[in-house]
Amino acid sequence: MKNLLAIGLCLIGFTLFGQGEFQALVHEQATQMEDKVIEWRRYLHEHPELSNREFETAAMVAKHLQALGMEVRTEVGLTGVVGILRGGKPGKTVALRADMDGLPVTERVDIPFASKVTTTFLGQETGVMHACGHDTHVAMLMGAAEILAGMKAEVPGTVVFIFQPAEEGAPPGEEGGAELMVKEGVLKDPAVDAIFGIHINSKTPVGEVRFKPGGALAAVNRLVIRVKGKQTHGSTPWTGVDPITVSAQIILGLQTIVSRQTELTKEAAVISIGKITGGVRSNIIPEEVEMIGTIRTLDPEMQREIHERIRRTVTHIAEASGATAEVEIEKGYPVTYNDPELTMAMGKTMQAVAGVDNVVLTRARTGAEDFSFYAEEIPGLFVFLGGMPADQDPAEAAPHHTPDFYIDESGLQLGVELYANFALDYLLLMND
Repeated sequence: MKNLLAIGLCLIGFTLFGQGEFQALVHEQATQMEDKVIEWRRYLHEHPELSNREFETAAMVAKHLQALGMEVRTEVGLTGVVGILRGGKPGKTVALRADMDGLPVTERVDIPFASKVTTTFLGQETGVMHACGHDTHVAMLMGAAEILAGMKAEVPGTVVFIFQPAEEGAPPGEEGGAELMVKEGVLKDPAVDAIFGIHINSKTPVGEVRFKPGGALAAVNRLVIRVKGKQTHGSTPWTGVDPITVSAQIILGLQTIVSRQTELTKEAAVISIGKITGGVRSNIIPEEVEMIGTIRTLDPEMQREIHERIRRTVTHIAEASGATAEVEIEKGYPVTYNDPELTMAMGKTMQAVAGVDNVVLTRARTGAEDFSFYAEEIPGLFVFLGGMPADQDPAEAAPHHTPDFYIDESGLQLGVELYANFALDYLLLMND
């Protein structure tokens, strides 16, 4: 692979200057299809589907890609759709990815196309909502696919469009998401050289693009701790071993791992317990307590150290009280890592498309993304696109995964242009 850092420093200005015609064409086409992209997004928003159940969404995407004359593969990673555009000129292969799944959230936003879909999720009745903006990702990538298909003869290489299910996580007992698509060879046939992803953000103003080289989003690991004591009457705790008290001590002990044992000037880390279950009534000290939480890390070495410290802290605190404890740390998602050389090379693309003042270097976030599985295999770049009304206070904007999550659709055109120009610029750079 060429040294993209050298290209970024020495040649990218020349390349983009020579490519101005493509950028102008992409902008013109994206402007013309803005209403169509918004219409797609509204349909998807009104008809959300949960992870690994994106049947209608996948059918809509496949029909669109087939109409564009692409080679289309369906049921990749269960419900995923892959479109392959082989350009009219030889060159490398680049992938563009959008995720398709909604969330078990009941929508509260007062819009004409609000979701009224309901379902049963893990035994509970719930609404279904695109509360993380995946509907906008699908619509933007459909738009970029139409633009690039329309200029197929001029595309110097191959573009792979990945419409991925289950980014929010497969249902219990199922595989899914980017990990399964990678396992099934989505990056192998054709062999992809680099991949790009975009995520809308409800707290970033419309028109802005934010990015970070290196670790941009955290690795996430689900944590399950089971504390086993000795059941007894609540009036005589000394005749048993209280797993509830032990669990309280463990929760406090876990927080000292971050605050006192982790080099936080290197990268951030989070350990949070989100659920604790134990006991049946007020006067019975139970035999067992289960805690479920999440671990977020931004550095692989720190991740290994924190996992080991969790195991040691939990077991030693339990033993000190005469209890025992089991610690289960699930695999989860790795760090979402933006290849530094690829990021630098595409910096000029972002500035040319969004404007220099609208491209913002940001800090790492402790959220997680399974785009990380692609970026473990090949160089990747994952950026954030503004979806908040420009005059809104970010502190007042509803967060992702909430019933009031809202996206300003005027930012979608920029996302379409970014997708298309990432592909074109990368392929042109690699052909120099």
